[in-house]
Amino acid sequence: MCGIVGYIGAQNAVPVIVEGLTRLEYRGYDSAGLAVVGAKGSAQVHRVVGRVRNLAAALPKRMTGKAGIGHTRWATHGPATEDNAHPHTSEDGRIRVVHNGIIDNADALRAHLTGAGVTLTSETDTEVLAHLISRSGATTLEEAVVDAMSRVTGTYAIAVLDTERPDRLVVARNGSPLIIGVGDREMFVASDLAALVRHTSRVAHLEDGEFATVSATGYRTFTVEESDTTKPATEIDIDADDLQLGGYPHYMYKEIQEQPDCVERVIRGRLDDRFGVSRLDGLNLSPRELRGFTRVKILGCGSAYYAGQIGATMIEELARIPADAEAASEFRYRNPIIEADTLYIAVSQSGETMDTAFAVEEIRRKGGRVVGLVNVVGSTIARACDGGVYLHAGPEIAVASTKALTNMAVGFALVALALGRVRDLSNADGQRVIGALRALPGQVRAILDQEQAIAEHATTAAAATSLFFVGRVRGYPVAREGAQKFKEISYRHAEAYQTSELKHGPLALIDESVPTVAIVPSDELSGRNLAAVQQIKARGGPVLAVTHDDVDFGELDVPRIVVPKTEPELDPVLLTIPLQLLAYHAALTLGYDIDKPRNLAKSVTVE
Repeated sequence: MCGIVGYIGAQNAVPVIVEGLTRLEYRGYDSAGLAVVGAKGSAQVHRVVGRVRNLAAALPKRMTGKAGIGHTRWATHGPATEDNAHPHTSEDGRIRVVHNGIIDNADALRAHLTGAGVTLTSETDTEVLAHLISRSGATTLEEAVVDAMSRVTGTYAIAVLDTERPDRLVVARNGSPLIIGVGDREMFVASDLAALVRHTSRVAHLEDGEFATVSATGYRTFTVEESDTTKPATEIDIDADDLQLGGYPHYMYKEIQEQPDCVERVIRGRLDDRFGVSRLDGLNLSPRELRGFTRVKILGCGSAYYAGQIGATMIEELARIPADAEAASEFRYRNPIIEADTLYIAVSQSGETMDTAFAVEEIRRKGGRVVGLVNVVGSTIARACDGGVYLHAGPEIAVASTKALTNMAVGFALVALALGRVRDLSNADGQRVIGALRALPGQVRAILDQEQAIAEHATTAAAATSLFFVGRVRGYPVAREGAQKFKEISYRHAEAYQTSELKHGPLALIDESVPTVAIVPSDELSGRNLAAVQQIKARGGPVLAVTHDDVDFGELDVPRIVVPKTEPELDPVLLTIPLQLLAYHAALTLGYDIDKPRNLAKSVTVE
């Protein structure tokens, strides 16, 4: 959550920061601001409520500075107001701070500062940092920042600007991502690579507990003891054009349409037809080590959690070992038992999801083996894991995940295949799954070709204020993901249930005003799913079925979205696709901001 951008160099910092904030707006968009300082220490600060475009419109045309910091906010402490927007300024006007994260002891620090005579002007936790740094009494800015942060508990990525030292920015990280971009006699700071790709391909990732001094000519990283750390810059492989809309009306729509190519990328070079196995060298696990695991535990949040549920079922079916998925946000708080013969898999699009990163830390602290399914190369989770599978979905900008979710599910199929082939999955069965994986891109295209019909169903669904999504076994996580997409961008109440649980309570809510989206694949449970559809219809409830062509609905008059049939283990991959279009077109019908739904942000880097 929240986006940070910093610049120091020969250019005017203002347009660089505004452009960077625009690219990071998916991380938070309730307010925005920036501060710049000239060579002689003259500073200017502007903050607004609303989007980065509001900030750009409000800036004086001749606002200039060679060093600056900017921020786009996702509120944690206090509502979206100008006073609560970043950057925050110390009482003496010298220090400006932008911050991503949560200061857990902010109330105690605010009380201390108030008692010392400081007048606080915001409700935020961040403001205390500016005052602590200003009042430190340290000789250097670096010492002042270290001194201030030593009094803080919580998570943070910060960038600090000092009007008395306009030749540098000081930054720090603990739990929230922060990247230094290296240019030609200019330097950049950002929460995310997206803000940097137009300017540099060389970056250095700060680790937790690290600080850095950034000047126009270079950077120095150091610890809280002010000992230097070696942090060389590395080259990143990302195309700035991938971050553009490219003629599409929304990023979510663009990312839905990109899925055939994304699936092609995630399987490319990873399928061995001769031996019916997947090649996942990045796991850093030998066949003997893979065979040694007796259980798999998958950890993720939101859509990644639902993808993990899909993956757990794939692993149990193909590898025949126990597997389950758990919300990473709860994992470390229950003091989990970490087993040496369990393979832990952390799933995250951004690789920066804080709850998942903390779960990885807990596993590693207790000696467990954890690998990642991550989309962003070089991200926190990717670096923390013992190995992993990169998803190769490309940059995902829309808050509602689509192509990354699909590639997560395909990634789990690859992992399940690798685990299965060192056990009892035959070569023939391995080749069966490989053939189905190779067919997925074309099948996804076939579903996308049904967009107009799905859009018509979405118009009907959008008219309801509450919906159910139901599925069984393989279909249940599909229903959960469908409900998630629908609620987060259409703002309609959408609830997912296991179809078998309807009669144990939820059926009481069924009437003609509550539609149900039923996942009805052609599998061993088709009859049970059709019986549940009949029960809903008998109570006057409208039903939309997502199904396969050979499912016999008999006399049931039910509108249907028909998806191509694949192998049963992979059915969830394709069954999920039409639900993305259903949510998208429902939100479009209702006129909502599809890429930036209210109260949400893309990369959840706070608890």
